[in-house]
Amino acid sequence: MTTEAVSKVGYAHSKVAMKKKSGYRSRCRRRNHDRYAPDNKTVPMVLQRLFLSCKDVFTGPGTVPAPSHVQMLCSILDDMKPEDVGLSSKLQLLSAKDAMKGTPIVTSTTIYKCQNFSLCLFFLPPTAVIPLHNHPGMTVFSKLLLGTMHIKSYDWVDPVDANDSAAPTKPRLAKLVADSDFTAPCNTSVLYPTTGGNIHEFTAITTCAVLDVLGPPYSKDDGRDCSYYKELPLPAVPNGENQEAKEDDGGESCRWLEEIGVPENSHMDEIEYLGPQIIE
Repeated sequence: MTTEAVSKVGYAHSKVAMKKKSGYRSRCRRRNHDRYAPDNKTVPMVLQRLFLSCKDVFTGPGTVPAPSHVQMLCSILDDMKPEDVGLSSKLQLLSAKDAMKGTPIVTSTTIYKCQNFSLCLFFLPPTAVIPLHNHPGMTVFSKLLLGTMHIKSYDWVDPVDANDSAAPTKPRLAKLVADSDFTAPCNTSVLYPTTGGNIHEFTAITTCAVLDVLGPPYSKDDGRDCSYYKELPLPAVPNGENQEAKEDDGGESCRWLEEIGVPENSHMDEIEYLGPQIIE
């Protein structure tokens, strides 16, 4: 990170002990990283409003926000800027030297987390990937704050009940929901337990920062662990079925997805959030 970016964001350069992020099951590593310590600790009105609205909207596991609540949260998130969470619009996460070291590492930080919801930031340097993964029983709002990102997402053609712990691990047919580039500022995207692209993958085209609202958050103990998937190559079609299957009504392209273990490119570092603090 450049000196200019550090001063604009208010970082203090030090070693941070990384911890395993629940949900993404990322293989975190210890590494030197800049921490967030914005000069202005006053909580922006929009961030505080987001927090208070989430407290009202997310009432616990098993509930999905009403359309009016979804519209309200989207309206708040659509107005949010990088500075509202202590970021500079010129944020640079990797120096040229860092970029030559190997696979770009995704970094995350948690603004707030409780049993009903969490507010998290994800930072992706160019070409970094958050692999194809699901959000069991969750409603997720994603706001791209900085950069250009490619998002690919799917929903199951035959959804499994969110409370069914015996979900099949064999390849399953999924319909493509999104496969496009998004550039900040853009509208907030929303996924639901069985619709909206619950299984998605992020690929950074430029340096990106994403604010995620997850309700409820990942919890392995509560049956909301994160699973990863791969798209099967065209010849590997279960039971000889057509890989390029089409939905009868809608004509949406479908693919076979197979659950896999934690991918090698799923490394994620977690750092302490030292940005504007919400008021509980």
